[in-house]
Amino acid sequence: MEMVKLTIDGKPVEVEKDTTILKAAKTIGIDIPTLCYFQLKDMNIENRPGGCRICVVEVVGRRNLAPACSTNVAKDMVINTHSIRVLNARRTVLELILSDHPAECLTCAKSGCCELQTMAQQLGVRELPYQGEQSTYRKDTSPAIIRDVDKCIMCRRCEMMCNEVQTVGALSAVNRGFMAVVAPAFEMNLEKSPCTYCGQCVSVCPTGALTEVDHSRNVINSLADPTKTVVVQTAPAVRAALGEEFGLAPGTLVTGKMVAALRRLGFNYVFDTDFAADLTIMEEGSELLDRLTRYLKGDQSVKLPILTSCCPGWVNFFEHNFPELMDVPSTAKSPQQMFGPIAKEYFGKKLGIDRKNMIVVSIMPCLAKKYECQREEFKVNGDPDVNFSLSTRELAHLIKSANIDFNSLPDEDFDNPLGESTGAGVIFANTGGVIEAACRTAYELYTGKKLEKVEFNELRGLENIRHATLDFNGLPIKIGIAHGLGNARKLLEDVQAGKSQFHAIEIMACPGGCIGGGGQPFHHGDSEIIKKRAAAIYREDEGKPIRKSHENPFIIKLYEEFLGKPLGEMSHHLLHTHYFDKSQGTFVDE
Repeated sequence: MEMVKLTIDGKPVEVEKDTTILKAAKTIGIDIPTLCYFQLKDMNIENRPGGCRICVVEVVGRRNLAPACSTNVAKDMVINTHSIRVLNARRTVLELILSDHPAECLTCAKSGCCELQTMAQQLGVRELPYQGEQSTYRKDTSPAIIRDVDKCIMCRRCEMMCNEVQTVGALSAVNRGFMAVVAPAFEMNLEKSPCTYCGQCVSVCPTGALTEVDHSRNVINSLADPTKTVVVQTAPAVRAALGEEFGLAPGTLVTGKMVAALRRLGFNYVFDTDFAADLTIMEEGSELLDRLTRYLKGDQSVKLPILTSCCPGWVNFFEHNFPELMDVPSTAKSPQQMFGPIAKEYFGKKLGIDRKNMIVVSIMPCLAKKYECQREEFKVNGDPDVNFSLSTRELAHLIKSANIDFNSLPDEDFDNPLGESTGAGVIFANTGGVIEAACRTAYELYTGKKLEKVEFNELRGLENIRHATLDFNGLPIKIGIAHGLGNARKLLEDVQAGKSQFHAIEIMACPGGCIGGGGQPFHHGDSEIIKKRAAAIYREDEGKPIRKSHENPFIIKLYEEFLGKPLGEMSHHLLHTHYFDKSQGTFVDE
């Protein structure tokens, strides 16, 4: 690779030829402020349009200032990143952006973690010299995401994430000049667009233009109602990220403190979605084995590869884009939606509680879960199996508003029976974790032999698309894994064309899996944070006394007392679902 020597702020530096000024400066510890730029380097995600002009620098010999995020270095280039001319330009650009931005910082959902707010503090903006008309738009509220476009600064990060990374195509720049904004085509409501509610647009938005629908008030009202029994379930990814909201290092496991905080908030029972993840493996793993067995016997009607169905963002994606493949994914519900009917129809009835008087709340790293629990097929006579879903960020806000000193809480255990889980349930949080958990159980059920080494390291990692062949006692099982919907599309197009050689494929909508979900604490493009969360999840798995779903004693008891057997009549009724063709924007059944 050809190397280029240049000087930045009087410091010599040598970098590869096609390196941007921004990245070259970082190699010698010089920080250039940015707004529109965004990168997750380990997942090949980068947005560098050079549109906001906050990152401008002075290049000696060049008449105009250069955007550092989109200008490549050149031989013997001399760059000043903090000259008076540069500082004045950045400040002026920011003041112009703020002149068309609502001054609602006290009530904005993004206040405190807004990059525009941080930039104003960094550049010392204390007054707005440019006054005039502000562009105004209607607010768009979908089941999971709110678009408050008055706060859009046209950085177009959301557009990059939606179109280039996720290939969903729900957002793009519309209009021109002063009225330009990022929105769905024809400025339709997000709910009517191809949006999957994965929430990755929210995770990269630097302002409050895109935020989640907050169900905290509904949860507080339920907790205050003496006629309601309120139970909460917590997804595996939450425990590896919640601590970040309280100043703890990324990757700090806070499982016990999280349970303690939820009890102090007033929840009657604190359960673990990992229990439902173990239950998912019993159903989805059995479905995989059933299809494989019939396939090996020559049944030509078997649909392979089987696709995992735990991620509602991914489910939305294939319903919108690949409706002809609706008979390929597993029919197993997600862990969130399996937990709901078990809590209300099994645990609630044990306590003598009518299902309408039991409120099930989920704490999720995912915004699509907010939409998922509102789907009509997950209701009984209008009563949802899961009533409300809060993001990891929303739980942190609840804890803070309740004046709970999170870091000083003692570690507490989940309640039983729906709080007991295995290491297999925990690793659902990571890309590759669902299929690894399924293989731990499927191997033993298929071969009848004990799996001595439960880690399938060949299924782990952050490569966008991964594949591995596992040996099931002489039977080669070909596994495909994708995280990020754009990567999923590539695998699905092979399935669609009949080219796929896989027996099973795991897909997660978000980069990194649930640990990088749209409802997690903002990582601001730091891929090291996602790596540390993933490592924490594997540590929790390693520390579990039981690491295979089918060995969970409470799962065994649940089948003995209530469900019967995997893929049986009762489990099919409560734990399985069906899918809809949304390619035309509506359900085919409606």
